[in-house]
Amino acid sequence: MNRYAEMHNTIIAIVDDDNAVRTALKSLLRSSGYKVQTYCSALEFLASAPAETHCLISDIQMPGMSGVEMHKQLVAMGLCIPTILITGYPEAAAHLAADTPSLVAILPKPCQADRLLSCIETALLQRH
Repeated sequence: MNRYAEMHNTIIAIVDDDNAVRTALKSLLRSSGYKVQTYCSALEFLASAPAETHCLISDIQMPGMSGVEMHKQLVAMGLCIPTILITGYPEAAAHLAADTPSLVAILPKPCQADRLLSCIETALLQRH
């Protein structure tokens, strides 16, 4: 079990319109000791209590509001939640890192578990 998660009851939010992706990521992160909350859309996440989130994992391409638009909205609200974006098209999203505050990484779908967990640790270090 992850020591950081154990000591701090760390909340990771997963925002993805694909239920299978949400379920798989939730299972991985819970088995690593994190408290996980899942959302099927950016709007659903924004309507929750996003300030309580320690790290955000979001798909880039979703109906309604994209993960990038959601992240920018959070920043505009004064919430710089360390964020990991996931996408089926990582080459198309590579330009985002330069102008997106608190963006930790852009990972391809499907995510490699070790890489994702490493990015979460980096995100949590940025948050605290």
